[in-house]
Amino acid sequence: MYKALQVTKDGQLELVEKQVPTPLKDQVLIQVEACGMCGADLSDILGENQVTRVPGHEVIGRIIALGEEVSIFWTLGQRVGVGRLAGHCNECIQCRQGAFVHCTNQSFLGNNQDGGYAELMLAKATGLVAIPEGLESVDAAPLLCAGLATFNALKKSGAQAGDLVAIQGIGGLGHLALQYANKMGFKVVAIGRGEDITSDVKKLGAHIYIDTNTQDAIVELQKLGGAKLILTTVSNASAVSPLIAGLEPKGKLILLGAGKDPLSLSSGKLVVGEHIVQGSLTGRPYDSEKTLDFSLLANIRPEIEIVTLDSVNEALERLKTGDVKFRFVIKMNA
Repeated sequence: MYKALQVTKDGQLELVEKQVPTPLKDQVLIQVEACGMCGADLSDILGENQVTRVPGHEVIGRIIALGEEVSIFWTLGQRVGVGRLAGHCNECIQCRQGAFVHCTNQSFLGNNQDGGYAELMLAKATGLVAIPEGLESVDAAPLLCAGLATFNALKKSGAQAGDLVAIQGIGGLGHLALQYANKMGFKVVAIGRGEDITSDVKKLGAHIYIDTNTQDAIVELQKLGGAKLILTTVSNASAVSPLIAGLEPKGKLILLGAGKDPLSLSSGKLVVGEHIVQGSLTGRPYDSEKTLDFSLLANIRPEIEIVTLDSVNEALERLKTGDVKFRFVIKMNA
């Protein structure tokens, strides 16, 4: 038997004991060492389509059992990770084109497949990420979602060293985006709320901080000549929509926050400015490995607070109110 936190019908987490599973032919069994706590976990736990499921999609652990037909690349005792995209099928039309993130048969870890709020977890081999030596498991875990999402979006944005790049939302994703943007050579603007984070954002790599409590972000960006790229990590459409006016001509707005409300955009300004609005969906396991390698090379780490399985419910209550700086990570056997 092993311990796991399972979602109940009333949106709570219950500590239960589950039978140790046997991996299928394309799966491995992982002994979990660490699992990050993401804002998306709240949606999985409190969402409309609640199921009895173990949440968590920033998982680091070691392989303790291998199913048949798993590639020899993966070995017993190897340290691996799994992010939100839990493994592609290699058979659908998207996989045949190499677009693994859009696999039509892909599971979403912690949502429709048991995740990492547990001592053990099954994982599909195609979703595995090799973890480099030199990265602690508690540091690597948030990089499989918050790190991957921001690093990959910046990398494929088209912005070049020296360009003005603005990051909206300085939380679990944003605090990593600032570090990546700085190390990539961009002129980094942080857009947040409150004077209390001024020193934090400067330490994380921002050259300029725009406090929207006292400043108009659009006006300030226009004073700087407009941003080549605005990367927004927030899901509030009313906060995101106006920012397109802060772009330079042919500038790009990339969305990472997956909200339900529609954006309100002026088609005239969009056309005249030749602006681009784009969503960005995490990445492939290979992209995760590139994220981890760059993080190790550039000495980028998440700011974390460690919790245990027994204290996760308290951490979730704090996560609901934003009372975390900047990421909770569950450490097993802490």
